[in-house]
Amino acid sequence: MERYLKDLESLASDSNYRQLLDTSYDGKNILYDKHSYVNFSSNDYLGVGADAGLQQEFWTSLDPSGFLMSSSSSRLLTGNHSAFVELEKALASAYQKEEALVFNSGFDANLSILPALTQKGDLVLADKLVHASLIDAMKISPASFIRYRHNDYEHLERLLQQNREKHDKVFIVSESVFSMDGDLADLRRLVQLKQQYNTFLYLDEAHSFGVFGPHGLGLAEDLGLLEEVDFLVGTFGKVLASLGAFVICNSIFKKYLVNKARSLIYSTALPPINELWTKFIFDRFDQFAERRHHLQSMADRLRSCIASAGLTTMGCCHIVPLVLGSNENAVRYSAQLKTKGIWAMPVRTPTVPEGTARIRFSLSSALTDGDVDFLCKTILDQ
Repeated sequence: MERYLKDLESLASDSNYRQLLDTSYDGKNILYDKHSYVNFSSNDYLGVGADAGLQQEFWTSLDPSGFLMSSSSSRLLTGNHSAFVELEKALASAYQKEEALVFNSGFDANLSILPALTQKGDLVLADKLVHASLIDAMKISPASFIRYRHNDYEHLERLLQQNREKHDKVFIVSESVFSMDGDLADLRRLVQLKQQYNTFLYLDEAHSFGVFGPHGLGLAEDLGLLEEVDFLVGTFGKVLASLGAFVICNSIFKKYLVNKARSLIYSTALPPINELWTKFIFDRFDQFAERRHHLQSMADRLRSCIASAGLTTMGCCHIVPLVLGSNENAVRYSAQLKTKGIWAMPVRTPTVPEGTARIRFSLSSALTDGDVDFLCKTILDQ
């Protein structure tokens, strides 16, 4: 036990100790320790989780005898409820692709897909800042992997030139919106490299799904490049205020994943009620255009405010980082915001590189212009 206690003490001394907080929600606000805070750390980008009207509409639409609260087994046994089938059909139709496959979470999907599809002799080339789930996937994959410098496509092309002929299959892996910096991949350049070097393109749209595109399908839709993405992964736990994830792919790959993806095969399926709610919200994506516009407008104003305060920010979307340097600075700044009624959690190493600890303001369309104005005033007064 002494070893573990020392590790915990070291984390605390580095301002890197984490703990679970007993919180609850009141619309757009978060409740903690008998206080209410405006929530700037939620991934509820479209405000669905804060929309009591949508939730009430969903509950009244249900047939109480027609759904289950538990799948009670994996989808390959008895857990493949019709709710999964209908959701996958809706996703595939929206993306105009052959198939969609639902997983229990984004972590599950990313952790399983690459190890299932790759073999010894293959190569994965991944952006340096891809999610931890993809890093873990590369570590357990039989393929070799190299991480190219973040959004450095000259570096990626050099790696392709040096390695493409040495490997059977090559997978280029990137996020579309990077969740810590709030910046975007150059998807057109990735597609060009994919075509030129005959690779697969794996795109994690976890933070762009629902936010970008005329129908909210993500950055690939926004740029008219859906047809060029071989594996498009999205999650339900953010804009849909639900749980789970999906991959869009062709029918052969779906069949292969059903037989090879370990998290799908060996996990109890999500409760069908979850999938019914997910489809209920997904079917309404076209109604959320104004929410998407409001979200981007708030992000632009907040970035401008941070810059005018002489502080460091980056990116261009609904994730707005305020880079503060040390873990200690980020923790202290978060605590100061909390005294003003603002909930904005610090992000520290190893989630971000050392010396770049930050507050990540994660915006929601449930927030008002007044909420953002109050945050900006607080930042300027700090």
